[in-house]
Amino acid sequence: MQIKGIRGFKDILPGEVEKWQLVESEARRIFGLFGFSEFRIPLLERTELFARSIGEATDIVGKEMYTFLDRDGDSLTLRPEATASIVRAYLEHGLNQKNPVGKYYFVGPMFRYERPQKGRYRQFHQIDAEVLGVQEAWADAEILVMLMRYLEALGIENLSLQINSLGCPQCRPPYKKEIQTFLQTRRNLLCEDCQRRLETNPLRIFDCKNEDCQAALTEAPEVLSFLCPECRNHFERVKTLLDDLRLSYAVNPRMVRGLDYYTRTAFEVVAGELGAQNAVSGGGRYDALAEEIGGPAVPGIGFAIGMERLIMLLPGKRSLARHPQIFLATLGDKARRRGFSLAQELRDNGIWAEVDYEEKSLKSQMRQADRMKTPLVLILGEEELKKNQVIIRNMATKVQEEIPLGEIIRIVENKSKQ
Repeated sequence: MQIKGIRGFKDILPGEVEKWQLVESEARRIFGLFGFSEFRIPLLERTELFARSIGEATDIVGKEMYTFLDRDGDSLTLRPEATASIVRAYLEHGLNQKNPVGKYYFVGPMFRYERPQKGRYRQFHQIDAEVLGVQEAWADAEILVMLMRYLEALGIENLSLQINSLGCPQCRPPYKKEIQTFLQTRRNLLCEDCQRRLETNPLRIFDCKNEDCQAALTEAPEVLSFLCPECRNHFERVKTLLDDLRLSYAVNPRMVRGLDYYTRTAFEVVAGELGAQNAVSGGGRYDALAEEIGGPAVPGIGFAIGMERLIMLLPGKRSLARHPQIFLATLGDKARRRGFSLAQELRDNGIWAEVDYEEKSLKSQMRQADRMKTPLVLILGEEELKKNQVIIRNMATKVQEEIPLGEIIRIVENKSKQ
């Protein structure tokens, strides 16, 4: 029986992978302008890292993590998100002592056991950015500007930035208690999961897509009404800075984030074209996370972008697939050997060249070059070798000419620029 891929783990094939390369290279360009450095983290972490940082009562920890015991009996987990790992590495390697402000980004796969659907897989990919060591609202505004500039650079339209404040450990508990009291009289309207969340993590009910649960939240108290003076001032400062930069946003007091470590500023970028699961990016401030995992107090803010959804929103239908610049069609053993070495010379000079490996007829080789969408073909046979020449053919115009073998590099370079 043929072995097939695992459900929820998607192959990314040539022709599509070029889109991934585009969004990754553009992230590196834009983030570099803001002074961010690339960070690379392991696929595996100790389960305790995510349980303590994300929260035992979250769906991610309770239902979705890929967790197993290794041979030593240690509980390990495939990373479901990047922030906790970056903060762990930042503290472990003393980066907080070397530089009081850390600005980092990460690109790579995450793993969650969810029901696969459009734009969501069990192995999915994120672009992640974090600012560590800054508590002031300037960092919040800057990272939001960087996020939106990046999405604009990709040409993505019809996006909406939504922001909120979730308060701090001092002002949020009274709000959670108020939500619990409010929803107790509407408990019968809640789905089974939200009835459980009502006791353990009531703010997560705002994230539920069940229509009855959303109806139960009608007229629910808003978190912004419960902010302490410090959190209120911080949120007002963030809005003022965004206004100064003329960055459009909407305050969404019902928007929360699914991870327990978020405090104060929280945000999402949503796309109208994606339906119910419309969040392209989300993030927020996490000033207590470093302490939660056993480190000193280090404030932070960051975001993650879902690459699968982002790629679905890339404009235009044109293919980003790359094609060879030149194909060498050869006839006869001597010509094949010369063509093979010539291909290496072209590659050494930065020209993508392909050759035939199977001694096909000239007609078959021309068809192969056409399938590869190669703009130029070099035809080399015994007669051309004797004259120390080669035929160069333009596949679009069908025009061909003889050129000296010694002039190939220069001529091909000039024609590739045309």
